[in-house]
Amino acid sequence: MTIKKTISQLIEKRRTWGYGAAIAVTPYLLIKIAWTFGLFMPTEQMGDISWRTANAITMVIAAVGILLAFAFSMPWGEKLPAWLVVFPVWVGTGLLIPMLLLAPVLGPAAMIRDQKTGAANVWVYEQIFVIISLVGVGICLPFALAGYAKTRWPEAFVGPIDTDLLPDNSQKLYITLARLVAAGCILLGFIKLFWAAGGTIGINPAMLDNRDLWWHLLSLSTGVWAFAGSWGLLVLTTRRGSKSFFPPMAIAWIASGMLFSYNLFNRLSATRPATQPAPEYPLAHVLTTELGSVLGVMMVMVILMVLHDRRRAMRNAA
Repeated sequence: MTIKKTISQLIEKRRTWGYGAAIAVTPYLLIKIAWTFGLFMPTEQMGDISWRTANAITMVIAAVGILLAFAFSMPWGEKLPAWLVVFPVWVGTGLLIPMLLLAPVLGPAAMIRDQKTGAANVWVYEQIFVIISLVGVGICLPFALAGYAKTRWPEAFVGPIDTDLLPDNSQKLYITLARLVAAGCILLGFIKLFWAAGGTIGINPAMLDNRDLWWHLLSLSTGVWAFAGSWGLLVLTTRRGSKSFFPPMAIAWIASGMLFSYNLFNRLSATRPATQPAPEYPLAHVLTTELGSVLGVMMVMVILMVLHDRRRAMRNAA
C-alpha cells in the first residue's frame, strides 16, 4: 500500500479524527478555565489581569477548536460560511503543526525553565496535560480538517498542479506577488537560521544569556517554515516543481499560518508582566516580527487567488 493511499484512507475517517481532536483539547480547555478564574495557578504572577486575559483568550480559542472539530466531523459543518471556518483553521494549523514537531523537545524545556523561575510543583502536572492536549489536537485536527476540506473544497486536494486556467485569470498578478513574498521569506529565513545557529548580529550583547533552547528552536522553526513557504508559493504560482497540487498548497498554507500566528503570539506575550525580554535589539525584534506577520498574510492572499482561479477552471471543465 502506497503512502499516498494510506494518507487518503486516513483522511476519509474525518469523524474519528474530529472526535479525537475534541477529546484531546478538553484538558487544555479545563486548565484554561481554571486559570481564568484564579484556580490552581502555579505562580502569583498569573493572577495578574493581563495573564487572566491571555488565559481567557486561549480558553475561547480552545472552545472554538472543539466546535471546529465537531464541524469537521458532521454534515452541518459543510453549511457554515467559508470565512467562519477558514480563518481559525488557518491560525490553528499554523500554530499546531509546527508546534507538534517541536513538542518533544519544547515541552520538557518549558517545564525546566518554569521550574527555575519558581513555579509551583502543580505546574509540572498542568504542563503535562497541556502538552498532551496540544499533541493530540495537533495530530487529530489536521486529518479531520483534510477530510472536511476534501469534501467541501476538492480543488485544493485533487488533480495535477498544471490545470488549464480560464483566459481571465490572475496568474500574472499572483506570480509577481509570490516572487516578492518568497524573497521576503528567504530573507527572514536566513536571519532566523543565522540566529538559531548562534549568530550574534542583531542580538543585544547584554541579552546573550536569554537565548535559551526555547528561543533557538522557535528561531529554527520560523526559518525552516519561511523557506518551505517560499518554495510552496513559487511552485503553486508557476506550476512547476511538483506534479500534484496538494503538497505545495499544504506547505504554503501551514507556513503562512505559522508566520502570522507565531509572530502575533510573540507580540501578545511581550505585553505580559515579568516577560523575559527578547534577546534581539528592539528594532531587529520588531522588524522580523512584523515582517513575518505581513509575509504570512500576503502568502495566504496569494494562495486564495490561486485557489479561486483553479476552482473556476475545474467548474468550467466539469
